[in-house]
Amino acid sequence: MSYFLHADLDAFYASVEQLDHPEYRGKAVIVGGLPGDRRSVVSAASYEARKFGVHSAMPIVQAVKLCPDGIFIRGNMRRDRDKSTEVMAVFADFSPEVQQLSVDEAFLDITGTEKLFGPPDVLTGKLKKQVLEKTGLTVSAGLASNKYLAKIASGIKKPDGLFIVAPGDEEKFMLSLPLSKIWGAGEKTQELFAKHGFKNCTDLHRLSQKILVSIFGRAFGEFLYRAVRGQAAETFNKERGSRSMSAERTFSVDLYDEFEIETRIFNIASEIFFRLLQTKYQSRTVFIKIRYGDDFSTVGCRETYQNPVRTLNELYEHILALFHKKFHKGRGIRLIGAGFSLEPKNAARQTELFDSAAEKERKLELSILEINSKFPPGAALKRGRLLKQ
Repeated sequence: MSYFLHADLDAFYASVEQLDHPEYRGKAVIVGGLPGDRRSVVSAASYEARKFGVHSAMPIVQAVKLCPDGIFIRGNMRRDRDKSTEVMAVFADFSPEVQQLSVDEAFLDITGTEKLFGPPDVLTGKLKKQVLEKTGLTVSAGLASNKYLAKIASGIKKPDGLFIVAPGDEEKFMLSLPLSKIWGAGEKTQELFAKHGFKNCTDLHRLSQKILVSIFGRAFGEFLYRAVRGQAAETFNKERGSRSMSAERTFSVDLYDEFEIETRIFNIASEIFFRLLQTKYQSRTVFIKIRYGDDFSTVGCRETYQNPVRTLNELYEHILALFHKKFHKGRGIRLIGAGFSLEPKNAARQTELFDSAAEKERKLELSILEINSKFPPGAALKRGRLLKQ
């Protein structure tokens, strides 16, 4: 019997700020931009801010209207990565199979770990306790026989909660949920549910796969058919056949603005690039994943280059080129993911690959990594994104 744990850090970016600034605790903290930043969006909102209706992906302009007395912060990407690394190290103590989805969430395959840590619920309790003691952050967790259900379950009892979908109760669990809890069914899909008179998961369960496909299209119709039956509707597969490093973001509201989309891509590129710098690997193969919000269709592509990726801006340019190769303008994006396949460094060739400009960038990025690792709480050093000419 397989058992998966989905661990989701609570209001991660806002919680890190509250951890580093005790004066922020118990107050409405909104990370993502300052009042007046007209193109910025909310990256995270503390639970105090959520009481005012503020949520991630909301424009900062709207968040200011809802919560004018909130504490607005642009955030510290390097500090967030450092805390994420601390948390993932704790996760690795409990499972040899940790699949990190982003800085604040991961899947752990805990199948067969009972002899070491006890039953899954006991293991999870120990994990949550260690994360709090070692990092000062809280984790909400979901346990289930497949990753899709574990992900949904982790959001049932937030913050600092645990929800278990017992083996054999997968379908019963899904049928107990409102349609809003179907992970992957966003705002426009909810409007479509209402248009067709669907009120709960049972309404979808009554329909055949053929009918669901006729209403929602093949990809999303088949997804819904599996989801409401408690099956592995989303596999969250890692790259097959090679060691890889990746991250992805799912948005609560579909993204249309290209500047905002490209900024999110840069943030993903920055996250994985600085993780790469801390390893003994290099990469020549870059890939991207795009999921549209209107029909849940997913596209992706990859490209292998002659030389390994050398700098953050080079990685960003590669990912951006792949994005524009597959992106259909005018369609809202629900998810973006990017990453690269890893290979051992060929030390003898490293110096040859760098021209003078790239070498200067590389040294700068290594310096940023070193400085921020020494002074994480106060560090604010990070690379800026390239802007198209």
